[in-house]
Amino acid sequence: MEGKKIKALTKWKYCPPWIIKALFRSSFWNTVDGKILLTFDDGPNPETTPLILDCLNTHSIETVFFCTGVNLEKYPLVAKAIIDEGHAIANHTFNHKSTRSFWPKQPDQEIIKFNELHQQILGVLPRYYRPPFGRITPELSYFLKKHNMKNIMWSLFLYDYKNDLNIVKFAVRNFLAYNSIIVLHDNVKCKEIIVDSIDYIVDTARQRGYSFGNPGTCLN
Repeated sequence: MEGKKIKALTKWKYCPPWIIKALFRSSFWNTVDGKILLTFDDGPNPETTPLILDCLNTHSIETVFFCTGVNLEKYPLVAKAIIDEGHAIANHTFNHKSTRSFWPKQPDQEIIKFNELHQQILGVLPRYYRPPFGRITPELSYFLKKHNMKNIMWSLFLYDYKNDLNIVKFAVRNFLAYNSIIVLHDNVKCKEIIVDSIDYIVDTARQRGYSFGNPGTCLN
């Protein structure tokens, strides 16, 4: 009983509460095909992206990288490697600015500037967006709909940037679901544990009979 109480009290730290999901129904909080989707924020990064790509290739998993424009501009070859491996790149703003910091003044600058760079480097516009720090507003939802973009949130946040594998394991062990959208990070803060984190997620999911999807079907 005590363990159940602890789990209930800590769940909100890793999983968004139902009230937020209800307020922003047009956002994706879980996959729609009953499979797990891994996602990676903040890249591309030459120190961590290749590690992630190799690990994903080992497990035959496709995913989506929510990149910042500044890193996309710095490391276009790393970005192209992501695409070449069969993954998707999505919009995480140009400078990783909170939505609230630029709305309502010129809300398009951070998002559109990224889109333009994405098209310049990769030849297509991104389909998906994730707001830095998870901060969304009704105005943002309207803006994304106007530009034919989908807002991708999450159902499981692992705090891997704290570089503590025990935190990741606790969250996965207690809150992983068959239709989870999981947030991991593609940056040096979690370099030491990122491969072990992916391995643990995959092993736990498959032990429970869960499977992994890809952005095209999970976010359709």
